[in-house]
Amino acid sequence: MTSYSFLPTLQCKADVDAAIKGTDDLVVVLRFGRATDNVCMQLDHVLEKSCGDVAKMAKIFLVDVDAVPIYSQYLDITLIPATVFFFNGQHIKVDWGSPDHTKFIGTFKVKQHFIDVVETIFRGAMKGKVIVQSPLDPADITKYELIFKDI
Repeated sequence: MTSYSFLPTLQCKADVDAAIKGTDDLVVVLRFGRATDNVCMQLDHVLEKSCGDVAKMAKIFLVDVDAVPIYSQYLDITLIPATVFFFNGQHIKVDWGSPDHTKFIGTFKVKQHFIDVVETIFRGAMKGKVIVQSPLDPADITKYELIFKDI
């Protein structure tokens, strides 16, 4: 399925690998979701509006969870949209104040929130950090419950 966004869409595992491994000294932002999902479309709009403001710090890509199931499974993408960050091939974690530091679930409420997150990740990663503290007010972060099932 084609995205209606102007952001580049990674179509397969090789594309995702190339984006992560082939981008030096910039944050790689991967939005995992579906082009037809309303919340994903809201997030895509925020990401598009932010593109110019973060161009010197980040590259933003869209990833369809159905097209790249290996990454969806590896990164445990069970809720969409999920935004994941990398820097120089390293997965960068953010302490959102939730049990999961590996990804941001949901959409950023405003463009400035996304810009602040990218800037915090960029500055931390340039100093060698692999986990940074979220600059967002906890009230602006989507809350969700992690549910574990016994099989």
